[in-house]
Amino acid sequence: MKRILSTLFLLTILSVASAFAQTKVSAKHQQWMQEMKQAKLEFMIKELQIKDNQKAKFTEAFNAMEAELCKVRNETNKMRRAVEKKKDATDLEYEKAAEAIVEAKIKEGNIEKKYFDRFKTILSSEQLFRMKKADMKWMKELMKHRKK
Repeated sequence: MKRILSTLFLLTILSVASAFAQTKVSAKHQQWMQEMKQAKLEFMIKELQIKDNQKAKFTEAFNAMEAELCKVRNETNKMRRAVEKKKDATDLEYEKAAEAIVEAKIKEGNIEKKYFDRFKTILSSEQLFRMKKADMKWMKELMKHRKK
């Protein structure tokens, strides 16, 4: 009886420790994500030469757009990972996941178009023109940094 209780106690401690470790990793990941979002915003402000009178409106619109894009990407990645983890995924599940990935690109485009119209009221034509290039430059910089 003591042995069973000891085993149950040990399993409980391990479960709690595991849950705590995951929460710590999740919190660390959340902090990293926040830092990356802030760094991207600062990068875009610098690249587009956002003026002080544009900064607040740009920041609000940019953060809202990024949040919507992130939501679409997270939903799609969740579905993709679920299919990848299945050892016996059906052709239909693979097809639906592939469709979701394509649909995500369409949703992302629609979100960008919606915010493009909003950015038109905030940014100059030149800044609008340079915005996508600045976003691609951000990704390039991230990839360079990741390789190091």
